[in-house]
Amino acid sequence: MIPVCRLDDLPAGESVRIDTTPPIAVFNADGELYAIDDTCTHQDASLSEGWLEGCLVECPLHAASFDLRTGRPTCLPARRAVRTHRVTVDDGTVHVHVASEVLAAVASEEEGTAA
Repeated sequence: MIPVCRLDDLPAGESVRIDTTPPIAVFNADGELYAIDDTCTHQDASLSEGWLEGCLVECPLHAASFDLRTGRPTCLPARRAVRTHRVTVDDGTVHVHVASEVLAAVASEEEGTAA
C-alpha cells in the first residue's frame, strides 16, 4: 500500500502521478477514485496529464482513451489495456494498493535514495 496524498488535495476532475516503477496515476472522477499505470500503452505518454471526462481519460499524445474502471482502451490507437490498482481512503489519506512486483520496485528505489 502506497500513501498518495490527502483526499482534500485531490479535487474532483484532477489527477496525481506517483513516481513508482512503473508510474501510477490516481484520478478523482466525480468523487470516485481510480488508479492506473500512468503510461499509455500506445506510446510513452503520461495519462495523468490527459483529459478526464467521467470515467475516461484521454491520452494527451494521440487521443487514445482508457476506461479508469477497467484499464481497457475505448478507442484507437491504443489496443492494450493499462493495469488498474485498488484505491482506498484511510483517515483522510488516499492509498494505492499495487501488485507485489511494483511494491518491490518502490522499496528498491527507496533503499537507493537512502544510501
